[in-house]
Amino acid sequence: MFDSIWRIFTDDVGIDLGTANTKVVISGFNEIISEPSVVAQNANDGSILAVGAEAKKMLGRTPSYIKAVRPLRDGIISDFDATKNMVSYFINLAYKKSNKFFKIPRPRTIIGVPSSATEIGRKAVYDAAKSVGSREVFIIEEPMAAAIGSGLPVSEAVGSMIVDIGGGTTDIAIISLGGIVIDKTIAVAGDLMDQAIVKYVREKYNLLIGERIAEDAKINIGSAYHTTKTKIFEIRGRDLIQGIPRILNITSNEIREAISPQLQMIAEAISEALEECPPDLLADITASGIMLAGGGAMIEGIKDYFEDKTKMKFIVSDDPIFAVVKGTKKLLEDIDLLSKIKGSFQTF
Repeated sequence: MFDSIWRIFTDDVGIDLGTANTKVVISGFNEIISEPSVVAQNANDGSILAVGAEAKKMLGRTPSYIKAVRPLRDGIISDFDATKNMVSYFINLAYKKSNKFFKIPRPRTIIGVPSSATEIGRKAVYDAAKSVGSREVFIIEEPMAAAIGSGLPVSEAVGSMIVDIGGGTTDIAIISLGGIVIDKTIAVAGDLMDQAIVKYVREKYNLLIGERIAEDAKINIGSAYHTTKTKIFEIRGRDLIQGIPRILNITSNEIREAISPQLQMIAEAISEALEECPPDLLADITASGIMLAGGGAMIEGIKDYFEDKTKMKFIVSDDPIFAVVKGTKKLLEDIDLLSKIKGSFQTF
């Protein structure tokens, strides 16, 4: 009864706490807020100077008294205070952007975290949501939320499989009856691909580029599988021999060569999860296919690459980047589904 009353005066919040980007959605509204998971702090007193897009602009450009950090690395929460501040900021931002009428900020909050997040890290996220007035906080693992956001029948007695390729980790999960049967997480994802591109350019061309430029190249021309049309992207960096700025055109074939070791490791992890899968669930997955979600699912040809490596059918989620946050929204708006997967939630 009290929950029904609260829904009149407040909107619930769903959050995908990603290594690279955090996405926030308010129940009843379609807009999704997405900003980089970056916090800028005053190194002297620890005060927060900026969060999200404004803080990301400061990366690599700050004076000595400003520290711009990414509180999550490889799916692990490495800076608890910064994470708390970031979660608080995003919840408040969501209320400011989406409320058309006066609402009391006392939401139920569902937060998707990487499967590899530690108990201490999850508690920090829980405390952050509580500190801004959430009346209830549920912590859910990202692959479960991504599966729900991608439309998989997670609460039914059939096997579903999802591969969520994020910024810091790739989460692989086999799900049935509202729970995760097989869970495999590896610290190989978008960030490691960006670092591989930086290393490739440095070793092949003696050119030092930043990870942001490497990410831009990956997004614009990156591919996992051979394509007939070669794409070109202009990158700028510092010549390591002459020490001067230099511009270079890099091809999609070179980006594919640079990130192929990371893609191979993800393919091997998928195969390992399939080997551990119970036979009846494996039969279901063989019939329905494996769902791809996360930013990595946007790499051109990645579906074909994994099909070639694993001999299984793959499907790319309709909106892979926002699959997790859409899953949290579905849970907030579907009480029956929420109750069916209650065992997958963690509270403190």
